Amino acid sequence: MKSRRKFTKEFKMTAVRRLEGGQGPAEVARALEVHPSDLYRWRNELQEHGNRAFSGAGKKRAEESRVAELEQKVGQQAMEIDFLKRALQHVEEQRLLRALNNGARSTRRSRRK
Repeated sequence: MKSRRKFTKEFKMTAVRRLEGGQGPAEVARALEVHPSDLYRWRNELQEHGNRAFSGAGKKRAEESRVAELEQKVGQQAMEIDFLKRALQHVEEQRLLRALNNGARSTRRSRRK
């Protein structure tokens, strides 16, 4: 089931301003990917309540997107940590193999003491 989309107060105000600026409802609705009835409802709410309009939970959308962004960052960092752990393990294995290989030098330029 799809969750309902939540729009910020600024988004709704911008949509209503575009309507009042002369753009058609269908054009604004397509551009903003909302239903024209939403635009009419927002316009009416703004006319009735003025600055107190759109006092609902529209900010949740911004908070949800921030949480999603942080979760993505955590996932990316977890992948990087796993990669670096595997790389370190590989390096350690190579060192052990070289050490077991009659004390071979780790690089061509290394000198024995």
